[in-house]
Amino acid sequence: MARSAPARTRRPPSRTRGTAAARRTASARRAAAARRARARRRAWRVTAIIALPAIALALFIAGMLGLFADFGPDGWSRNGDAPASAEYTQEQRDNAATIVSAGRDLGLSARDQTIAVMTAMGESSLRNLDYGDWETSGVTNPDGSRTTSIGLFQQQDGWGTRDERLDPYTAAVLFYRAMVARVPDRDSLEPTEVAHRTQINRDRDHYAPYWPRAVALIAALDADSSGPDRDG
Repeated sequence: MARSAPARTRRPPSRTRGTAAARRTASARRAAAARRARARRRAWRVTAIIALPAIALALFIAGMLGLFADFGPDGWSRNGDAPASAEYTQEQRDNAATIVSAGRDLGLSARDQTIAVMTAMGESSLRNLDYGDWETSGVTNPDGSRTTSIGLFQQQDGWGTRDERLDPYTAAVLFYRAMVARVPDRDSLEPTEVAHRTQINRDRDHYAPYWPRAVALIAALDADSSGPDRDG
């Protein structure tokens, strides 16, 4: 009787080969995920490079519009507060108009004129004072000598004669001439820095709070038929 051939048993697949294939598949998936992540990061960087300048410009424009939108053309606050120029007497308003007129006659820009009004606000509150810091506070010069500040811009003896410094128009001309000579790059500087370099104030930021006030007051003068015409 012939013997039947023994049945062949099927060998199970190698666990080693299966594990290696699984590792390769997982590695490929991780690599693909990493490539996608890098692509997303590159896309965000490109978007940021393109968008940030536009965002910065938009914020700057919004800030400037907000500054001028706070006040109407007559200098009155749009939010119901007291008018921006109501705190100034007619004499103070006339002094501001004189400063603007002097700047216009010298051919200077509206910005230069506004800086001059801002400076006079910070120095004398637009009052033509015949006294200064020495009389009110005993302030001295760095060398210990008494200050001789007078007028709208509180100019000392070195700026001109007493009569010149107490004449609003002449005092404004003296200020403008010093500003042009001392700050030729003023268009690239903050208004308070321009005023500081012209006046040599101890605090370079002293005039900063007066900038929006000067803008509003000049807008009120522009709206007033008796105010000076403005040149750019």
